[in-house]
This record gives sequence, structure tokens and C-alpha cells, in this order.
Amino acid sequence: MDREFVRYTYRLRLSKRARRALLAEWDRCRWVWNRCVQESKTAWRAGEKIGPAALDRMLTGWRAERSWLRAGASVAQQQIIRDFGRSRAKALKDIKDRLPVRQRAGMPRFKKKALAAPSLNYTVRGFRLKDGVVHLAGGIRVRPVWSRSLPGVPSSVRIYRDSLGCWYASFVVPARPEPLPATGRVIGVDWGVKELATTTSDQHDLPHPQFGTRAAARLAAAQRAMARRKPARGKPATAGYRQARRQAAKLHAKVARQRTDHARKWAKAVTADHDQIAVEDFRPRFLAKTTMARKAADAAISAAKRELVAIGRKHGRDVRLVDPKHTTTDCATCGARTKHRLPLSERTYTCTTCRTSRPRDKNSAHVMLVRAGFVPAAVDRTRPDRPQGGPAA
Repeated sequence: MDREFVRYTYRLRLSKRARRALLAEWDRCRWVWNRCVQESKTAWRAGEKIGPAALDRMLTGWRAERSWLRAGASVAQQQIIRDFGRSRAKALKDIKDRLPVRQRAGMPRFKKKALAAPSLNYTVRGFRLKDGVVHLAGGIRVRPVWSRSLPGVPSSVRIYRDSLGCWYASFVVPARPEPLPATGRVIGVDWGVKELATTTSDQHDLPHPQFGTRAAARLAAAQRAMARRKPARGKPATAGYRQARRQAAKLHAKVARQRTDHARKWAKAVTADHDQIAVEDFRPRFLAKTTMARKAADAAISAAKRELVAIGRKHGRDVRLVDPKHTTTDCATCGARTKHRLPLSERTYTCTTCRTSRPRDKNSAHVMLVRAGFVPAAVDRTRPDRPQGGPAA
């Protein structure tokens, strides 16, 4: 069994010297990335293939020819080549699998200095921790704000800057299981738009938080200010435009943090009270083409599901993802399936076979339990053509 790893992210308080050193390191790595893009395009036109090993050999020559490139750490430059290789391999796989253009990752592109956010990766031989300070290759020292202690020895660290100009250090450490006391209870979770999560327990239903709706007016005002102050093409951005852009970015970041915090608190409560959790393996991408797109995006179903699965696995709970097909048309009591489509306006599910009647989303949550095998008395009533839930990957 492969060892699991998790990320621990901390805010960085940088001195002017450290900030200048990181930006200079990023300029070198960005040059290496752009050179990789150029070499890849040249090889592609010539009908040849170029891999990370060949780019590594080229990096040795680039560093030998350029003293300013040798001044940077080779670890960060090698890691940017690894990132390029993974990005290119993902794009080629999407093309090979004939995915729609909208779903493809896209080939790596040139990173522009004014648009690309700095991101530096260091493996275990490129950094060390000493007295609460991170010593990076190249003589760069940064001090994280240790809001919590690391659970283990980190194997790598990523130093990056977000859209607001804040710097962070993200450490990769081995996952440390934290088992919770057994409760003997099970729960099924069904995702929705009106209610973010409907469960078999009334106390653990998650209402739609509507964080995006609450911030919509202020966000629209900031975006209008950006539109009024947008510089002409080829002209530098004014101070007013940069200020409005920063305000819009702050609002977006705040809403994202609120969604994550809201989902994490709910996931912790569900995990603490239940040993077995059946989760609908819902992928809300198709909702982007419906009239519910804005509300579904504001609900952030994927973020809530990700937090629930991650926290459940961390605390040793049995979390299973269940195929969502026909969960709204199957009866959780007898396993019968309705012969007609159920419109969204019909919020009460009534089985035509056993006459069981319950709220539509509650019935779907109970179906999750049956398909996951957490209700032994009902397992024999599942349809043979219905896929069963399995352990979370």
C-alpha cells in the first residue's frame, strides 16, 4: 500500500531581501520554463519527441553558458522541468483520449512576467528547517507563520505567491491517521442545489451558505471600477485600476475561504458522529450548462465533497463514494425504480410499489446507504444492474 501524503500550508512573512531573492529565482525558473516550451514546439514541428531527461541535459548546457542562470539553485530549475513534463503529458493524454476541447488541459504555454504567479518547488535536498526558519537552496531564508506544527518531516515544499501578493509555503508531509472513537452510526449524503447536502440525519443537513450571493454587490462594484479604469491596449495599468483589481481579488479570496471553512466544519461534525459515510460521487460540471449554474457554483459542492472525504479518511472512517445514477428514481425501502421522469418541481418521492413517501432528497440519501452496503437488511433488494459503492480512492 502506497504511503499517503498531505499538504500543510503556512503564510510567509518575508523581508525585502528574501522577497527580492525569491523573485530573482522565479525569473530564472520562468526562463527555463519558456525555453522548455520553445524546445518542445521545435521538436513537435520536426516530428520528434522530447522528454524531461533530454530537457535535463539541456539545462546543464544552459547553466554552463549563462552565469546568471548558474547563480540560481539547480533544484528549483529541475523541478520546473518536472512540472513542465507533467503538464505536457496531461495535455497529450487528453488528446489521445479524445476528450472535448473544453475538457482538455491544453499544452504548456509561455509564462509572461506580468501575468504568471511565482511558484518554486524544492525537494528534500533543496531545503531544510532549522529553528523555525526554512533555508532554501541558494541562501534564501524565509520564516513561516507556524499556525500549527508539522505532523512529520516534510519531503518537499512549494513557495508561491497568490493573486493578492501574499506568499505561502506548502509542505508535503506523510499523512498521520487520527482515529476517533466508534459511534456505531451510519449516514448517507446526497448533494443538491437548494440544500447543499441532505443527509439521513436531520441534524447534519447542510443548507446553502450563499456566500457568493452576499458578496455579489461588492464584487460587482469592484468589477465596474476595473472596467472604468481599464488601461488602453499597450498602456500600463494605473494605480486606480490595480487597486480595483486587488479589491476584486480580495473578495473572491474571502468567498473561497468562507466556503472551505464552512464545508470543513460540517465535515468534521459528520465525521465525529458517524463511523460509516456513504457519499454521492456527484460531479456538478454539467450544471454549468443549466439555469442553476450560478447557484451551483456558489454552493461549491466539489469543495464540500473533497473536505468530507479527506477528513473521513484522516480519522479512519469508512467513506464510500456511490454512483449517482438513478438515485432520485429508486426507492430506498423496496429498491423499485419509477417508470417516469421526476421533474425538479416534484420534491416528494412516492414509491409506486410499496407506497413509501418521503422528501425526494432524503430518499436519495437513504439510497446512498443501501448502495454502499451500510444497510444489511436492504442490500438484497438492490437491483443487479445497479453499481455498488466502493471505498473512496
